[in-house]
Amino acid sequence: MTKRSSDQVRKEAHAKGLYPAPLNEGRSRNMRANRRADTKPEVVLRSALHRLGYRYRKDLRLDVGGVRVRPDIVFTARKVAVFVDGCFWHVCPEHGRQPTVNEWYWTPKLRRNMERDVTVNAALEAAGWNVVRLWEHEPLASAIDAVVAAVRPSCSEHASESNGLTDI
Repeated sequence: MTKRSSDQVRKEAHAKGLYPAPLNEGRSRNMRANRRADTKPEVVLRSALHRLGYRYRKDLRLDVGGVRVRPDIVFTARKVAVFVDGCFWHVCPEHGRQPTVNEWYWTPKLRRNMERDVTVNAALEAAGWNVVRLWEHEPLASAIDAVVAAVRPSCSEHASESNGLTDI
């Protein structure tokens, strides 16, 4: 889509009331810069895990229980899915805040994000996955500890590990 047609589509959506028009060009630029994957907290965590010797898939699509899921970090052999959630987008109890502008749009959108998180967790857990959800503001050391605890094999698996069958 060309820049011009993209702008036209956006204007038509604003006119239809599908989503609010940006307050100004700066706000619009900031919102377009938000990423779905490879956010700074996610990249920092992945780098730290890689330095510790852990290997994983990033942004891997999983289809579980009729739900499509894209965890930020996936340990396929251990069935561990890690999400690094943004405070605004997932309504962090510590840093999340209610929108004060265009509440008609943002309040339901953020509620849907929270409901989707619950649905995703339930679908993954029903399929035998261990889900780790971390907030973007969580200290790196505690985030690493949470992921390592989820990935570390249980005592019963140590026998297969000693046979060289580890797959982390």
